[in-house]
Amino acid sequence: MSARGRIGFILAGGAARGAYEVGIVSHVFDRVAKDLGAKIPLDVLCGTSVGAINACALAASADDPKVGVDRLVKEWTSLRLPDLVRANTGEIFSLVRSFVSVRQATIRPEQVRQGGVLDPIGIERIVHGAIDFARIRDHIQAGRLHALTISTTDVATGRTVIFVERAAAGVPRWSRDPTIAVRPTEIKAEHALASAAVPFLFPAVRIDHDFYCDGGLRQNVPLSPARRLGAEGLLVVNPRYIGAAPPEIQVEREAKYPGPLFLAGKALNALLLDRIDNDIARLSRINDILEAGVRRYGPTFVDELNKELGAAHSVNGVRPLRVVHIRASRDIGAAAGEYVRSPEFAARAGTVASRLLRRMAAWEGEGEADLVSYLLFDGEFAARLIELGRRDAAARHAELCALFEPRVRASVRPKG
Repeated sequence: MSARGRIGFILAGGAARGAYEVGIVSHVFDRVAKDLGAKIPLDVLCGTSVGAINACALAASADDPKVGVDRLVKEWTSLRLPDLVRANTGEIFSLVRSFVSVRQATIRPEQVRQGGVLDPIGIERIVHGAIDFARIRDHIQAGRLHALTISTTDVATGRTVIFVERAAAGVPRWSRDPTIAVRPTEIKAEHALASAAVPFLFPAVRIDHDFYCDGGLRQNVPLSPARRLGAEGLLVVNPRYIGAAPPEIQVEREAKYPGPLFLAGKALNALLLDRIDNDIARLSRINDILEAGVRRYGPTFVDELNKELGAAHSVNGVRPLRVVHIRASRDIGAAAGEYVRSPEFAARAGTVASRLLRRMAAWEGEGEADLVSYLLFDGEFAARLIELGRRDAAARHAELCALFEPRVRASVRPKG
């Protein structure tokens, strides 16, 4: 398969908000593919947090991505809140004891999970049952997928560890940043589950001898891995809404100091979702500089610059990147609050978990439910986010077609 115009899919974190990015890719592999008249190939998939689970599901269906997307839609819309939001009582008691005794918990050699106030068994069951990880290796070796990366955080060191699976041995020369480590490996369920382990909510996962948790703490939107693996274009999906709060919400915020759950939700936004705009702005600035150089010095400017930098013919050289960045057009936190306060939710989800989320939404404040939105693993809410993703992708349809058209053209071999 030709590598010309290779595209990287950048799937960010956000726990239950991950349904939104399923709506985006659904539009790509359905409507965009139809308008371009061919299947859209998968090249580089880079996932963090719940985006790692979505990325693995797509990678396992690289022979027919639309089938993989349809399976993702089915899994997300079948979620049941009681299965996924259950207290991890053993860890909660252990946490309380450690506070009282001021002692760190002892980790047993056979222990594969550590921490987290929520029991991960529901998510683990879905990941193991819905994703055939052996097929990822098959697709990569067959050339149907160039590479898959999963970003995690090493609990012991705080470093970002990027697990990379690709056909070639090893990995290309990476960043000199000492806070980032890259490890070639065969991606398995534990890598996806570790990346999705939001600290304090879900337990960290042991891989080999070390524990790993949510990669979004440092690298929620993994742009760099896609570029270093040869992507020339990026589709970046971000479930973060940017916009002013309604006047009545602003008045409430000014009238009283926000409670701890409100602050916890905003802290998760800051950790998992906020940094992408700086990364995109940096990419745009580099593109502007390279385009200005070409206009001023001619079409060989980029090649000559890379020669001067010693990066000629290297994926580490500078080059323009085509980027389509799609963010949520609606505040997902507000949508979550509206949903859990609705009679429909109360009628269909009369469980301890649902009552707890309704109470949490009330504690966060009117119109505010950011923390709840990360925990709302509910099929109906997921369906709403998927539809929101489809609408947002449809609004950028022309840009998406322009992004994928060179790649589709390069992948279709001429007959005869």
